Amino acid sequence: MSTIEQNAAQGRPELQKAIQDFVDAGFAGVQMRVHDERGEWVGSAGVHELGENAKPSTDGQFWVGSTTKTFVAALVLHLVADGLVELDSPVAEHLPRFGLDERITVRMLLQHTSGVYNCTGELDEEGTFVPGLPSIGKAWVDNRFHGYQPDELVRFALSRPARFEPGTDQSYSNTNYTLAVLLIEALTGRTYAEEMRQRILRPLGLHGTVVPGDSSEIPGPHAHGYYRYQDGEEWKVVDVARQNLSLLLGSGDMISTTRDLQAFFSALLGGRLLPAPLLDEMRTPHGLLGYGLGLFVQELGPDNGDVTIVHHNGGAPGGYGALMIATPDGGATLTAGLTTGDSDADPAQEFPKALDRLIKAVFCDGRAA
Repeated sequence: MSTIEQNAAQGRPELQKAIQDFVDAGFAGVQMRVHDERGEWVGSAGVHELGENAKPSTDGQFWVGSTTKTFVAALVLHLVADGLVELDSPVAEHLPRFGLDERITVRMLLQHTSGVYNCTGELDEEGTFVPGLPSIGKAWVDNRFHGYQPDELVRFALSRPARFEPGTDQSYSNTNYTLAVLLIEALTGRTYAEEMRQRILRPLGLHGTVVPGDSSEIPGPHAHGYYRYQDGEEWKVVDVARQNLSLLLGSGDMISTTRDLQAFFSALLGGRLLPAPLLDEMRTPHGLLGYGLGLFVQELGPDNGDVTIVHHNGGAPGGYGALMIATPDGGATLTAGLTTGDSDADPAQEFPKALDRLIKAVFCDGRAA
């Protein structure tokens, strides 16, 4: 840890404790960056790699999972601002090869109200997860270097029944954002990666953020993430720093750093990427998910000072997670990268508790609100 990080950690021990809670709950490592009126705090906890003592670097790259969706939503809205498409225009006319329901609009993709089936699986009526393309367990481990074509993801989803009539309900679906990427490419004639670099990454100087395409490599220094899975009667743990996330094109495939996530979220919420009316659309919650356009909007309630936060956290299928949380104006931000280890603790049980403690430490102490 650098001298700056040591000084920061000493100045705000409650933040160091909050990230240590994740490690105590079974995560391998955490790196975090907080910006608020008290300045910048950076720190890490846990290990860079199992079997070693070094902490994760606070400048390391990591798979950000579904945090990708906020980048893609901002990119689509950039095209809306430029007049290339309207939020409430049908998607089918731009992607005729799929035979999409003509009622599905651009807004519905970004808001998860299209009804299109989630290509990585859905819950059935009894609440049981029904797998789609391999994204969990041994099936994903054995398949984690497979390269998918975007049309393959969409056609798989469209071969399943729609969840509901377009615009009548809300259901989180990765396929929505793969369709959004294909829409970007149809409107611009350039690849999603090229448009992301030209419109967002380069203007903001996000040099550590990557749209990897079919590559399975994290190109820069990075902590190692691990995946624990059952193979017959045996539990195994595998290093999954290398994984092909073409499975989550547009919905969870990007790589970034805590510094870049902070710079992006601050610029976005501060009005430096989009006109105010479109930014307001992003931050307007809709439906049971409280989801705007690429963003969750959450009221923390009177016990927490009636603070509102906006966020889009993410998790790769295995090994990695990201936090990107802020006040609606971007004045206070929290960005973090997490790696899972070889613990048999259930992340679904422990993660929400640790996250709740962290959010309260950053946003609910009367200073970051």
